Amino acid sequence: MLDSTLLRGRLAETAALLKDKRGFDLDLAEFESLESERRSVQARTQELQNLRNTRSKAIGAAKGKGEDVTALMAEVSGIGDELKAGEAKLDELMKRWNDLAARVPNLPHESVPVGGNEHANHEVHRWGQPRVFDFAVKDHVDLGARKGWLDGETAAKMSGARFTILRGDMARLHRALAQFMLELHSGTHGYLEVSVPLLVNAQALYGTGQLPKFEEDLFSTETGEIKRYLIPTAEVSLTNIVQDTIVEDADLPMRMTAHSMCFRAEAGSYGRDVRGMIRQHQFEKVEMVSIARPSESDAEHERMTRAAETVLELLGLPYRRMLLCTGDMGFSATKTFDLEVWLPSQNTFREISSCSNCDAFQARRMQARWRNPATGKTEPVHTLNGSGVAIGRALVAVMENYQNADGSITVPEVLRPYFGGRERID
Repeated sequence: MLDSTLLRGRLAETAALLKDKRGFDLDLAEFESLESERRSVQARTQELQNLRNTRSKAIGAAKGKGEDVTALMAEVSGIGDELKAGEAKLDELMKRWNDLAARVPNLPHESVPVGGNEHANHEVHRWGQPRVFDFAVKDHVDLGARKGWLDGETAAKMSGARFTILRGDMARLHRALAQFMLELHSGTHGYLEVSVPLLVNAQALYGTGQLPKFEEDLFSTETGEIKRYLIPTAEVSLTNIVQDTIVEDADLPMRMTAHSMCFRAEAGSYGRDVRGMIRQHQFEKVEMVSIARPSESDAEHERMTRAAETVLELLGLPYRRMLLCTGDMGFSATKTFDLEVWLPSQNTFREISSCSNCDAFQARRMQARWRNPATGKTEPVHTLNGSGVAIGRALVAVMENYQNADGSITVPEVLRPYFGGRERID
């Protein structure tokens, strides 16, 4: 959530920034109307509180003199009724204001390019050279069909479209990728390994910004009167570890990583991503989350992105880093780097990791704070999240980049310890 001072004292300026940089139309009239009414009700409430205090003192003085206080008691009772109604109205107005503010996206960092879609993203750098094949390249679906390694048809019978069954060595390769990434981040990169819940309540998703605006993209469950949601990413569970807490300065930065299932309805997606494992309702990811001091979040963002890049470099997969423009960033992000891996069958780069700095946006929603030793006061922390990386997409990239003419797949060297030293999947 944006700092409330931006939506009160600097509303017009904030609306202009959101429009120019995000293409988001802030409802100025509704915010102004709510704020005007809130101020009026709050002023009257404070006036009534002062009046009640004054009359209560007068009652005490009158009783001390043995005077009749019937009229004063009636007046105080009436003030109390009006005050109670005013406080209820104030709560209602604040709820409406918060509901409105909860749908406003984060403001972009000044370094983020302005643009309406992915075509305005900026390439930062590339690593590796795409392999030149001397045979006709197959996509991961055809490679996986060769020995029933990848089976979407059987999965569709029990679950519908966009689910996949992996068998044999392909399931083992998928598991090897997860283990490799998790051990890399928890070992070399210093992220604490955490096992997290896959089901969370609405408050957790509100904290990281998926609710209330993006409920259609979520899967939910109901048991009696209890509603929970399947996480779209372990970012939700990891970040909410600091919900309603005050983190001591000595504990920052907090770096955490988790391997988890992820569930997304993918409402509205279509086209080439429907085929195979590029865009699934259920997939696995190794996620990284950092809770950082505000002054260090930019450096932490770069560190996290490099950790994700290291995964691709060790796997020998060509990639490029993209700085997303204002129109292509996620709701909670102030700045995002996407890593795009080379897919030979599509002759292009496709997203495999997204690393975002959300500054204090999520922290305000979660009431996540740190104690600043310079002031002794509590302030919102900065939160960051990044894929390190999407396991299914990494599997696709390995299959396609390491394919051989006979349909076999060479196992990348860093994954061979998880395959008993084997060099090929035949």
